[in-house]
Amino acid sequence: MSGVRVLIGTRKGAFVATSDAGRTKWDIAGPHFAGWEVYHVKGSPADPDRIYASQSSAWFGQVVQRSDDGGRTWDAVGNEFAYEGDPGTHLWYDGTPHPWEFKRVWHLEPTRENPDEVYAGVEDAALFRSSDGGQTWSELPGLRSCEGPKWQPGAGGMCLHTILLDPTTPGRIFIAISAAGAFRTDDGGQSFKPINQGLHSQYIPDPTAAVGHCVHRIAQHPARPDVLFMQKHWDVMRSDDAGDNWHKVSGNLPSDFGFPIEVHAHEPDTVYVVPLKSDQERFPADSKLRVFRSRTGGNDWEPLTAGLPQEHCYVNVLRDAMAVDQLDDCGIYFGTTGGQVYCSPDGGDNWAPIARDLPAVCSVEVQTLP
Repeated sequence: MSGVRVLIGTRKGAFVATSDAGRTKWDIAGPHFAGWEVYHVKGSPADPDRIYASQSSAWFGQVVQRSDDGGRTWDAVGNEFAYEGDPGTHLWYDGTPHPWEFKRVWHLEPTRENPDEVYAGVEDAALFRSSDGGQTWSELPGLRSCEGPKWQPGAGGMCLHTILLDPTTPGRIFIAISAAGAFRTDDGGQSFKPINQGLHSQYIPDPTAAVGHCVHRIAQHPARPDVLFMQKHWDVMRSDDAGDNWHKVSGNLPSDFGFPIEVHAHEPDTVYVVPLKSDQERFPADSKLRVFRSRTGGNDWEPLTAGLPQEHCYVNVLRDAMAVDQLDDCGIYFGTTGGQVYCSPDGGDNWAPIARDLPAVCSVEVQTLP
């Protein structure tokens, strides 16, 4: 494998950074869609030239963009996201019913087998699928049938932000919603079930309810897809049975509040998080930008600091703003709301900036290039 392409979504456009396998020198192209919020940019595992992007504007609405040449040129594709049937209502912060309204696409997840098949997680939370490269979209309504009227928005909106396509079990998909929780389908989206047993959230009327938890992100390793890791609104969690049961693995973290969580490409027990001080003070614990790594699947964590600012740092790292590559020496990447994007080509031991002065970073994804 000869290099990587880092796809960066920001508050004011998308950027594409490329490097060889050394990952020390970077060419950065962009901004694409300058001035628009780009919530997520994701490449196809089936075709290195295919990339999807979610472009959004308060004035002009939502646009899904597609590139077929590695991000050099883009075309707007299908942007109609219609809830199936009567969308009904869901609960608002104060418990009153609120109409289901489409606002934006938070996450795009192409399948491993077909570059034209891609899933979209949207706000208000629902799951959509396209089989024609994003030209048309249809909802998988089984998800909102899973106690959907009880869902309510988190601080950033009621967003479906995580989609994990199980690489070994056809038809199995894991998703996560703020603030509803984690869900799983085993039949390709016809039906879903909540997978929140073991979660405890003090800010909801029933702290152990089946739905209502603010899950920030879930992650898995493709070689061990039944093992899931979760960064929740407080608590880092682990499941060893495909989400049926969860237990805490926050261990010795300075805080267990944060947004992203990722798993090393070649080590299923090596996990990364970025702790923040609290849900009210969303900047790094102790104002030190540290990525924490566990090599034991949780509980025992070590800070990774080489090359990262260790004083007066008040940026945030959002839920989709961390990724790993597939090179032999696994690279770890993350972006901040201060516009910095960092790369570690050695699994987190040492960090260097890809860029320092971009707009606030919403998402970071990586394509490993042949």
